[in-house]
Amino acid sequence: MRAIIRVFFISIMCICVVFYTQGQAVIRSTDTVKKQPVQPIVHTRPPVIKPITHEMSVGFRLNTDGWSVYTDLGKVKTQDVKHSDMFYNVRLWQIEFTEKKNPQEEKSTSDNTNSNGSSNSYIYGKINNFYALKLGYGFRKMLVGKPDPGTVSIHWVNIIGASVGLLKPYYLNVYSDPSAIKYSPATAPSFLDQQIIEGSAGFSKGLNEITFIPGFHFKSALHFDFSTNRKNVIGLETGVNAEIYTQSIALMANQPGTNYFVDLFLALQFGRRW
Repeated sequence: MRAIIRVFFISIMCICVVFYTQGQAVIRSTDTVKKQPVQPIVHTRPPVIKPITHEMSVGFRLNTDGWSVYTDLGKVKTQDVKHSDMFYNVRLWQIEFTEKKNPQEEKSTSDNTNSNGSSNSYIYGKINNFYALKLGYGFRKMLVGKPDPGTVSIHWVNIIGASVGLLKPYYLNVYSDPSAIKYSPATAPSFLDQQIIEGSAGFSKGLNEITFIPGFHFKSALHFDFSTNRKNVIGLETGVNAEIYTQSIALMANQPGTNYFVDLFLALQFGRRW
């Protein structure tokens, strides 16, 4: 009986020691927590996205009467972030260089030996090369699409400005003349005789005879923006272009000249926004 009582008292003492030890550990843990400094709550603002304000791009056009290369410089009018990502109102300055071709132009190859060592190819009946340097100003207005990334937006583009035409005579090498000839009433029989044509005299021939012809131009088009990044320009453009000049321009023999050109075009454009 005494042994049982002794075991009981020892058990009670062990339990008290355990509870006392755990209580001391809790008190120390509480003191440690109280001593730790309270961290202040910092409210962070979302990063501010700088609105797009400018863009620059280059492009290539295939026209129904030739080809063009051009550069667009644009300024986005809306300054808030939401609408700047849509690029829905852009003022444009455009520089373009184009070559006009007659639909009847067809490259031929002469069977005659070229005594000058130049190309045997030529365009039969062509009497002039015509190029134009154009400066334009206009706008691009969004119709539908954006701002969701990956979607296609459609814009309406209108450009108007001044043109400077460059008319260069087209020279041929022929057997009947030791030097290259250009078209005139006197040289017409030789110029149009395929039996004696050796080939084109080359692009450089006639550069010192270029005639400058002032004019105006206008184009209207639909612009499709495929860019998935707000800072990239990837576009496809299709529309109509019209040019008028102060002088009649003849490109082919035995065909009347004209002082205006109207064509349809398809353009591919790449660039950057910032």
